[in-house]
Amino acid sequence: MPGSFIPRFACACLGLLAVTSSISQTGPAPFPAHETLSYGIEWRLIYAGNARLSLDQKMGGWESKLHIESAGLVSKLYKLDDSDQVELNDQFCTTATSLDAFERSRHRETKVTYDIARGKASYVERDLLKNAVSKTAETDIPACVNDIIGAIYKLRTMKLEPGQNVQLPLSDGKKSVTARVEVQQREQLKTKAGTFNTIRCEAFVFNGVLFARKAELMVWLTDDARRIPVQIRARLNFPVGSITLSLEKEEHS
Repeated sequence: MPGSFIPRFACACLGLLAVTSSISQTGPAPFPAHETLSYGIEWRLIYAGNARLSLDQKMGGWESKLHIESAGLVSKLYKLDDSDQVELNDQFCTTATSLDAFERSRHRETKVTYDIARGKASYVERDLLKNAVSKTAETDIPACVNDIIGAIYKLRTMKLEPGQNVQLPLSDGKKSVTARVEVQQREQLKTKAGTFNTIRCEAFVFNGVLFARKAELMVWLTDDARRIPVQIRARLNFPVGSITLSLEKEEHS
């Protein structure tokens, strides 16, 4: 069902853009102690839900939270309410993730631990309604790897220029891959949050890389030191079509 896929796909879109040292790094980005970015989700010109991504500075690192909730027609087809929490070290490498997912009649909890010392990511998924473990996995990881959410903060610490073609280390706890990101061109973009000068990137993470589903994924980042993700768009085959996340509000403190 297309409706069930849209908000979960949005979650993936928000995090699939970490890059390696082939892009020049400027050191940790000057993030505020607290940041919240709010997005509207649109599916084929239909309002599909909302996403809220936050970042808070903690002792020795950072904590990010992503909340996604279906709305409108999509919510009537497939009610969804997901909360992700991601722990990052001071270099924005992911150390742990926790997902609490309400999806229709299911309630699942998924935890991944990224053990840098062992070079392993451990995955545990629980069915909370049955109070049982439904899936476990372990995969090798490099010294610094990102999940699908924490990756975007790693990207924002780096200097991007059109024409670059780089690789990214990414893991969901079940699989680790190296995916390609193209930094394509500068564009001006308008959303409910305002008009922005942006840099458009394409992330090659689908088509059997990390996800089997065939899709094209584009992201527009502000062309300044903040590198805020202003818009994210995925183009999938029929019947899903295009899914777009657009920035509606940003808060800093």
